[in-house]
Amino acid sequence: MNKRPLYFDYAATTPVDERVIKVMIECLGFTGNFGNPASSSHVFGQQARQSVEQARRQVAELVGATPGQIVWTSGATESNNLALKGVAQARRIGGGHIITSQIEHKAILDTARQLEDAGVAVTYLVPDAEGLITAQAVSEAMREDTFLVSLMLVNNELGTLNDIPAIGQIVRDRGVLFHVDAAQGAGKVAIDLALWPVDLMSFSAHKLYGPKGIGALYVGPRAQQRLQAQIHGGGHEGGLRSGTLATHQIAAMGAAFALAAAAFDEEKATIVRLRERLLEQLQSVPGVRLNGSPTRRIPHTLSLTFDEGEFNPAALLASIAFSATSACNSASNTPSHVLLALGHDARSAGRTIRLSLGRFTTEQDIDQAVQLIKAACASAPAFWQ
Repeated sequence: MNKRPLYFDYAATTPVDERVIKVMIECLGFTGNFGNPASSSHVFGQQARQSVEQARRQVAELVGATPGQIVWTSGATESNNLALKGVAQARRIGGGHIITSQIEHKAILDTARQLEDAGVAVTYLVPDAEGLITAQAVSEAMREDTFLVSLMLVNNELGTLNDIPAIGQIVRDRGVLFHVDAAQGAGKVAIDLALWPVDLMSFSAHKLYGPKGIGALYVGPRAQQRLQAQIHGGGHEGGLRSGTLATHQIAAMGAAFALAAAAFDEEKATIVRLRERLLEQLQSVPGVRLNGSPTRRIPHTLSLTFDEGEFNPAALLASIAFSATSACNSASNTPSHVLLALGHDARSAGRTIRLSLGRFTTEQDIDQAVQLIKAACASAPAFWQ
């Protein structure tokens, strides 16, 4: 049997934690908690509803929200669609203006382009040299008809961390709604929606050791009456997202978020230590540079470009599971739009790898990965940027 590659693609997806799997399984089968949460007339439905509401509390507690502000979705992509389309359509008038950036996830960019086709003007902010969207850039892009700003908390390719509280204050001072895609930030960044000037925030379970197919949208008080549902048929989730709730997935997402809250400080310290071990050893690799801010970032995700030698990322895929770009770009076999926005050409984007660390990464994994990367690089004068 072939040896499994080292896993360095936690930003794409994470394995479901065994403790989360246990919670999920308990909601399956005739002896489990399998009822329909909307069936309030009998004990099966009541027990399922209790699990759903417990999970809602667990998700809310991690991000400083109240349970009633959490709306279940199928994932961050649906949450992003609900936020952008829901706000635009609730206005009941055409036109208007929204602000996003060139380095958002395709779930935002594709949705924004669809809104453009419907007559909404969209400004796509250019990141600065460190891969960040600044509060000043947002302020300068504001117009009289701006009704929504949508930016990510953590960039999924670079790991860079935007100053969401500062940006949010500018947006709120203008009376505009602010949506944040936090799929890559929940459990890695301390989020406090009780204090942050954010109106809508998207989450995904599978980025945080939960199952795929389940996510949530935080809907703050300023957005509650300014959001139109995108899925209809029963009025579930306060009328914002119809459909029978998947108790097993929801309970699992709640468990995953609760585990992340309990282990937040310890896991962050471990990932920082592993990241430093990786970077220290890579300093001797010819022509490697880190993309994005060296300081305003999460430690989990590193984008590295190899500018010299005969480095071929594809040659590493048999031994290291990593991404050359985001999963959405990998599927279309196109250069990373994030790297292109940072000034890379197709060649340098093709010599870039994203290594993302997670809960099950070990020091041995780091050491082996570095040796494999070094073996894939031809000798050349070294530099570090």
